[in-house]
Order: sequence, then structure tokens, then C-alpha cells
Amino acid sequence: MIDNSQALLEQDVTDTSTAAGPLSGIRVIEFSHMVMGPSCGMVLADLGADVIKIEPAPAGDNSRRLTGAALGFYPTYNRNKRSVCLDMKTPEGFDFALSLIKTADVIVENFRPGAMEKLGLGPTAMIELNPRLVYCACKGFLPGPYEKRAALDEVVQMMGGLAYMTGPPGRPLRAGASVNDIMGGVFGAVAVLAALRERDQTGKGSYVQSGLFETNMLLVAQHMAYAAITGKDLPSFGDPAMGRPWPLYDIFETADEDHPIFVGTVTLAQWRAFCEEFGFRNLLEDPELATMPMLAANRARIIAKVGALFRTLSKDELSARVEKLGLPFAPIARPSELFEDPHMLASGGMMFTEMATAESAPGPAVQPVAGIPGLPISLDNGRRTLSRQPPRAGQHSAELAREIGLSEDDIGKMIAAGTLIVA
Repeated sequence: MIDNSQALLEQDVTDTSTAAGPLSGIRVIEFSHMVMGPSCGMVLADLGADVIKIEPAPAGDNSRRLTGAALGFYPTYNRNKRSVCLDMKTPEGFDFALSLIKTADVIVENFRPGAMEKLGLGPTAMIELNPRLVYCACKGFLPGPYEKRAALDEVVQMMGGLAYMTGPPGRPLRAGASVNDIMGGVFGAVAVLAALRERDQTGKGSYVQSGLFETNMLLVAQHMAYAAITGKDLPSFGDPAMGRPWPLYDIFETADEDHPIFVGTVTLAQWRAFCEEFGFRNLLEDPELATMPMLAANRARIIAKVGALFRTLSKDELSARVEKLGLPFAPIARPSELFEDPHMLASGGMMFTEMATAESAPGPAVQPVAGIPGLPISLDNGRRTLSRQPPRAGQHSAELAREIGLSEDDIGKMIAAGTLIVA
């Protein structure tokens, strides 16, 4: 791993204004925690929206204090936002939130069903307060029989077939990242953008939703189609018996211990080039291996021969040779190795992010500033960059209080009462 502190300093990160972007001028009020809602707000913020994160007083978003596999949630999904920390159970705190909502274009929330209504901040009331408001609810389930159920990424992966497709036979396994939470947030942002476009035409706001379960169902749709065509389930990706339609689509050991590599050949042209490069002309000339279905049917003996050769080659040599051929390949990387990925660094794909907002860290961060991937898109003017570090709880409370017209005396009284928390 490398320390990217100097790169952060060279990136000209500001903390006083949001960098111009396609959503510049759009204000988003975010009521969220964990991953799904924050990732929705992150997408909008990265695209230039002014995203204001409303955090509960006195300590702010509980996601800051998660441990274990969730330790990185807060710094990852809360960049480019401003934070106000409020006690909305008080009349003053509630009025503060309403004043912000009156100035907003969008609300994003991902709390349990009914929680926002209980606070007096449900979609009907808020769109009545601000008729141009787009209200986006990121929920476990869209309206239907399941909509009141509690949901987690694990829950929808288990019930939606993704865990079955990921694990070995008889051992369902969740994917190794919060895939539905993140994609559910992205789909929430897509819904927001569609609703804002519709507002341009009608002048009216609307209520949109994104569903965690429905996100998972879309990810598994290709396997549902397989079942519809064949009348049976595809074996899981963790099942060695899963039928690959290509001669090579596998992870192979190399001469370097603990440095395996994935290599694929998914066209006949790739297969021919592979055989020429690695001396498998006998396979190339075998009449039983003349077509892709024939190659797929004989994978066992092909893999045995290829695997034996690859175990004599170093990872670097093998990578260089298959890259020269234009074959799909990938050394098996660990997350800690990705900070130094040359493509991400050279292409501007990293946002150098402070780790300090992970409050439950067991000690000082090994990398106080780390390159965290930005949005996987490039616009006409290039990749989006970091304009704000993940905020401390209440970092922008006083700033936003002034923006909604509160006097310094009123701000002081709210701070003294514990209604408004400032960092």
C-alpha cells in the first residue's frame, strides 16, 4: 500500500463550494445511513449536486461507528456532501429541516417503511410543502406483499437467487461486496434524474422509489432466462460442474505461489491465437476440437494441459503474453493492492479521501488519505473529481443555518440547547 497524502494536496480539493458539474444548481437533502441511501446521494454529489446530509444529534450518522466489514462505509459513500447535525425532535430542529427542504430539488431517504412519515417528513407532506420536490425513497422492497419486511443486502441475495448462484453446491454465499445496496442507490439516482427531467416538462415534483430486492432480481435475470429456456437452474458459479461455453474461462495457478491468474478464450480467433502462442498446435489441429461447442465439451482435458503449462510460468510472464494476444485475463487482486492500480491512478479514477470519519477504527488509519474509486464514468470534460471530503458530523451546520436566514443569536441558542451540533 502507498500513502497518497501528497496526491490529495496536489488535487486542489476545496471545502467551501461544490465543483461545477452537470447537476450544479440541484440541491439534495439526504436522510440516510449505511450504504443504499448514501450511495444514491454520492452519485448525485459526484455529478455536482449540493447534497446536504441531515444527521441526528448529538453524534451524527451511526454508520460512522460501524466496525468489522462495515468500517469503510462512511468515508466511501459520503464524499462531496455537506453535513448538518440536528435534533429534529425539537420544534427548532424540525423547522430547520423544513427550511432546508423548501430550498431543495430532491430528498433522498432510506429508512424503514413509515419512519419518515412518523417524523412528519413523508413524501405527501413534503411535496405539498415544496411542489417541485422530487422525493426518492430507497427501500428494501417496492410496493407489494413484501414491502413491510426488513431487508439487508444478505436478505435479498438469499431470497433473490444471487447467493445460490455465487456459492458452491449446497452452500449459498453472499457476494463479496454490497452489490445490491450500491446498485440500488445508483438506480435511485437514475429515478431522480428521470423525475427531474419530467419536472422540466411539467413543473411538478414526484415520488420515486428504488428497491433493494428488485435490484437483486435484475442482477439475476439472465439466470432466470436460462431457467425459462432449459427448464432447470444453471449450476452456481462455485460449482466445478458449471458448464462454461468456452474452452478457457478459469483461474489457473502460476509458478508464483499464491499468485493465480484468470484467463479466458471466448472466440475461435482467441483460441487459435492462444494455441499458436503457447505451443498447443496439437489441440488446434484436433478434429474433435473444431468448433466452440466441441471445445466446451472437452474442457476437462484442455484445462489439464493448459494448467500444467501455466504452473511453469511466472504471473508476470503469463500476463505479458496473454495481454499481447488481446485475451481476457486478470491476476487475482486483493483490495489492499488496488490503491496502486496504474490504470486507476493514470486515468483519474481515484478520489483521495480522508479516512478520519471512520470513527470506530481501532487506531490511526494506516493510510490517512486513500485513493477510493470515483464513479465509473467519464463525461465530456473527463472524470469527476473530489470537491469535498466526507464531512464530520455537523461540519456545515452553522454555514447552512446562515443560508436559511438564521441570525447568529438564533444559531448560538440552538447550539447551546444541543439542537444544532457543530463540528
